[in-house]
Amino acid sequence: MRPTEKMRDSVRADWDAATDHPFCKALADGTLPLDKMRWYLVQDYKFIDQFVRLLASAVAHAPTLADAVPAAQFLGLITSTENTYFLRSFEALDVSAEAQAADPAPQTAAFQKLMADARHSGRYEQMLAVLIVAEWSYLAWAERYRHYDRALPFWFAEWIDLHSGPGFEAVVRYLRDQLDTLWTDLSPQQQALATASFQEAVRLERAFFDAAAAA
Repeated sequence: MRPTEKMRDSVRADWDAATDHPFCKALADGTLPLDKMRWYLVQDYKFIDQFVRLLASAVAHAPTLADAVPAAQFLGLITSTENTYFLRSFEALDVSAEAQAADPAPQTAAFQKLMADARHSGRYEQMLAVLIVAEWSYLAWAERYRHYDRALPFWFAEWIDLHSGPGFEAVVRYLRDQLDTLWTDLSPQQQALATASFQEAVRLERAFFDAAAAA
């Protein structure tokens, strides 16, 4: 079994809860109340700053140029297509600048801190562990709903599109391959720290969806 699979299975209950969440099902079938979607988008957008910094740090720490290029290309997507999706959604859903400036929810702040800690660690495996959860967990839920009703409003539909399909699958495969490949070169302590970061990221993903559902 691959190291990333072992890490996922070590926190399987939280993984399954995060990737088969009622919030995601309601989003995909268009029944999610718009106030919940507004809260979710405002809070999720607060991840972007730390996520971009973390991903950029992973690019800088990649062993070779060939290892760095896919992450650099993904960074371009996050700062263009995905960023624009948020801005278009805020406008379409009448999310004011004041609402966008709301304080991070506790779950949001905790994930922001986890990303910052991974970046400041200077350790590639720590960065990868958090990035993998952020993207693999979203692929896992979005893939369930990629054949959604095409009448779905864009703020629901495009969020699923951004996190499913061959292009996004390739991003997740690349991130997992990076960590799986270097795993045997890590010390037991480094492996334990990366695993702990992975597990905490999964717990926080579940907590974030729980908070969004309760908003």
